[in-house]
Amino acid sequence: MTKKIALVSDFDGTISDNDFFYYLAEKYFDQAMLEPWNQYLSGQKKHFEALNEMFSQLHISPEELKKFISGIKIDKTFYSVLKFCKNENIPVYICSAGCDYYIKELLRDNIEKYNLHIVSNNGTYSPVCGLQMSPNKEFFDENLGVSKTNLIKHLKENRFFVVFCGDGRPDVGPALLADKVFARKTLYQECLNKKIAVELLQNFNQVKNFLEENIK
Repeated sequence: MTKKIALVSDFDGTISDNDFFYYLAEKYFDQAMLEPWNQYLSGQKKHFEALNEMFSQLHISPEELKKFISGIKIDKTFYSVLKFCKNENIPVYICSAGCDYYIKELLRDNIEKYNLHIVSNNGTYSPVCGLQMSPNKEFFDENLGVSKTNLIKHLKENRFFVVFCGDGRPDVGPALLADKVFARKTLYQECLNKKIAVELLQNFNQVKNFLEENIK
């Protein structure tokens, strides 16, 4: 019997090389505009609340925003695993506590081409109101807006073997539940500290190779 496998991956810093927030901060934000993030780090604000406040301070033209988003670097080997997953009917979920606005802008036609499921906070943009987020309704989390943990719980309840890729401290919860974990940056060290079985993610060809070996 063929094993039911699902791939769940964080986006910012996992598929992309760095968080959208850090890209914005470097180019557009001064210290005063970063205060919501400092309040999150000190426990005064929720993650979703802080990001939403900062994103709403962005007041550039839609054309400039799209050009800015196009400069975000994506791990090109990610497309090799997408092609493999489509051929093998393995569902792929991109689950992000960021915002679907820039994810959809970056991936464009690849979302439909590879049957991707984007599970993230919903985003709309206007130069007047900035980038405005609303929480994910299906997999809601009070702090992050979207729960990767609940998504993985849902998949496991439906008897999927879940492969998870992430990079940050909020990815520890999902990593505890996943059957196979690939990690970059902070998540990798957190997994080592918590004795969670993990493989250092250097590129997505590793994920493709693992899926090829475990598809049956």
